[in-house]
Amino acid sequence: MTGKDPKTTKTKESGPSAAAPRARIKESDSGHDTVLSSIRHNLRTPLNQIIGYSEMLQEEAEDLGLDAYVPDLQKIHTAGSQLLTLINDNISQPRLESGKLELELLQRHSRTLLDLIIGYNELCQEDAAQDDHVAFVADLKKIHKAANTLLGLLNDSEFLKPLTASARKQAAGRPDFSGNLVTSSRPPDQSPGAGVPALVGFILVVDDNEMNRDMLCRRLERQGHTVLEAENGRKALEFLESVKVDLVLLDMLMPELDGLQTLELLKADPIHRYTPVIMLSALDELDSVVHCIEVGAEDYLSKPFNPVLLNARINACLEKKRLRDQEQAYLEQLRIEREKSERLLLNILPKSIADRLKQGESTIADSFADATVLFADLGDFTKISSNIPATETVQMLNEIFSKFDWLAELHHLEKIKTIGDAYMAVGGLPVPRPDHAEAMAEMALDMQKVVSRLSYRDGRKIELRIGISSGPVVAGIIGSKKFIYDLWGDTVNIASRMESLGQLGAVQVSETTYEHLKEKYIFEKRGKIEVKGKGKMTTFLLTGRKPGRVSS
Repeated sequence: MTGKDPKTTKTKESGPSAAAPRARIKESDSGHDTVLSSIRHNLRTPLNQIIGYSEMLQEEAEDLGLDAYVPDLQKIHTAGSQLLTLINDNISQPRLESGKLELELLQRHSRTLLDLIIGYNELCQEDAAQDDHVAFVADLKKIHKAANTLLGLLNDSEFLKPLTASARKQAAGRPDFSGNLVTSSRPPDQSPGAGVPALVGFILVVDDNEMNRDMLCRRLERQGHTVLEAENGRKALEFLESVKVDLVLLDMLMPELDGLQTLELLKADPIHRYTPVIMLSALDELDSVVHCIEVGAEDYLSKPFNPVLLNARINACLEKKRLRDQEQAYLEQLRIEREKSERLLLNILPKSIADRLKQGESTIADSFADATVLFADLGDFTKISSNIPATETVQMLNEIFSKFDWLAELHHLEKIKTIGDAYMAVGGLPVPRPDHAEAMAEMALDMQKVVSRLSYRDGRKIELRIGISSGPVVAGIIGSKKFIYDLWGDTVNIASRMESLGQLGAVQVSETTYEHLKEKYIFEKRGKIEVKGKGKMTTFLLTGRKPGRVSS
């Protein structure tokens, strides 16, 4: 804003100036008159500066109480707006085709308005210099320079040659794409400070004309936005590799990489695809507008733009981005919570069962003809734990059972639950497998190795009693709020009895499990034991693997 140093973020490298008599023309595939578009663009660029700087100076004069400047600045602004209307109405395809363009009359009226702009500007400069308002003088000189540039263009016969009578014949039959787009001249009764946005953001302004960038950036900074500048599309893309912005204001005609090419690259990049872009151009051809919107631009404003309309469009884009950012944050939080729920669910249920629950099954119960069930219990743990702190008891159980969980995962078995200091697992379900008994034997032997390396606080070794049985089981989900995947049947009861009637440090198996494993593992026959509800049963103690058998 006037009187303040330029922002350190501004990039001011040299580039083709809009004040040059002949700016680069970007050829279009749409078939419209690119020469006419170039003339309109080159005339409207300095007009954008005249209207924009006069608006900002009015605002600053009113804010600083320098009311003496306001009337002359309003006259400059009014003359600039009238000149914009004059150029828009006359330099158009329909005028050329109809032969109603009076070039000399247009030049005469335009010079009259420019004389007013230059005259009032010089008066303001004199007053500002006398009152030592240095910042005002600098901006008034920019208006003066833009007015002289425009005057030079209107006096340049070569520049205006395409508008002469001989050139009109060449334009005959070409379609009119000019449209009746909104221009930025502000209604006379509209106050300069209207339309202050409710939202502020980080905005990247991309324009090859330094005065255009300066004017737009200062206006945005007055509204509270943080602004970064780039003098062409390539520089803008470099900035966006390291900086995340809320909005891009992108000029159409630029060297190296024009606005449309920059827009296409932005929208093709997954990282920047949803960054809103408002296209700005002194061109107002309808096909350009349509193309930009099709590529992904949020909006399109022709220069010089109405500041109230610009603020409204910026506000709408920032609000849309804010809502999208919130949506993405909610979706990310939802994803995190879903993953957390998934992990918790998989901690208590097999994956295939959890998937069936998520798909809507309310009752899950399956029969399996052959599975192997294991129960393990820590010897004398209940008695010993009564003499140590509760936290130490839990820590010890957590250490042991966490190792058992890892073994179950290693051997592709399912942990069912822990009951106090007892551990229960099963092989062969919920996905059947023929080697379920072998996998369980391997886990039992590994469990013995794990506890052999552990001891109680008083130095005594921890001993484990393990029981295993094989046969048919029923498995399913019970509970409506706290799910548990559990097993039922004689096989489960017998495996529990094998553990409770077993010996510390030993793995006792039923005869059915022995039949599964006798060819590959070493057993010691224990003989018949009394089993509650079953009478006398022959059991065996698993002691190791037969030679040549490799641990799985």
